[in-house]
Amino acid sequence: MNIKVKTAHASAAADSMDIIHIAEITGFTLDIVGKVMIAFTAIMVHQRFWKEHKVDEKVFQTMRRERLVGIWGIVFIIAGFFLQLPAKF
Repeated sequence: MNIKVKTAHASAAADSMDIIHIAEITGFTLDIVGKVMIAFTAIMVHQRFWKEHKVDEKVFQTMRRERLVGIWGIVFIIAGFFLQLPAKF
């Protein structure tokens, strides 16, 4: 009969590894979501120009909204970087 006894030190180390693993997965996810958001924003801006062939207030409103999506994408990429950083060392 094999009985494993966890010590407080082993449990704390395992919890620390779980937190680092969760941070790494979260960071990776935010990085991917941010990149997709920025790519989507760029595609939509080009689509709007291609479709409208002019720049009017409707296009400017869409561009402002898409700029906000792009900014959030950049924030996600940066947050993802910092969350993945501990797992790299």
